[in-house]
Amino acid sequence: MGEDVAPAGEVEVSAVLTVTAAARGVVLDARSQESEADRLALWVEVTGARDGAYTYDIYFQAVADAGAGDRVAEDDGLAVVVPESSVARLVGARLDWSDDGDGGLVIVNPNTPPRPQAVVDRPEVDLSSELAQRILKVLEAQVNPSIAMHGGHADLVAVEEGIVYVRLSGGCQGCGLASVTLSQGIEVALRDSVPEVVSVVDVTDHASGANPFYEPAKK
Repeated sequence: MGEDVAPAGEVEVSAVLTVTAAARGVVLDARSQESEADRLALWVEVTGARDGAYTYDIYFQAVADAGAGDRVAEDDGLAVVVPESSVARLVGARLDWSDDGDGGLVIVNPNTPPRPQAVVDRPEVDLSSELAQRILKVLEAQVNPSIAMHGGHADLVAVEEGIVYVRLSGGCQGCGLASVTLSQGIEVALRDSVPEVVSVVDVTDHASGANPFYEPAKK
């Protein structure tokens, strides 16, 4: 199978980052003002994330400093290095020149940082108590057989002072009707069978669910 070939005038860093002809010209002009310019490569590195997008550092450094895991490409006098730690985050990205405002180098990247998992304040897991075991029996005997018809499942995460923490999965994760299932189905069943239950809290990360009925919270 043949390798992908970048359009004429572009530099492709081992199928990771493409540098357009416009950006390449700007970079070569800037590098020419550096001392020992012929030794320098353009380094493109992911430095972090902000507002749902990666942040970058673009700088000149000796091409000889590249390590074994770094991606290096050279074409017509321009060497470009992507550090090993940034390779996976830049696959398919493009370094281009934008004329907006005062103009500048921009990175168009199809990759985005992973969404941080929601941190839910809940007690440590302890399902060994007599109360937790009774709750588990209700979930397995009444709740899960019911929501299984819609591809859902409820797991007991913890119990503390009458508050039951559950995590929904399958068809219930990301479902717009999850709150109804929780309040009118799961909570009713548990409180009817286990009087000690005060309330039920859903600790599911619904934002990562693949259910097509998921709707973000309305403002």
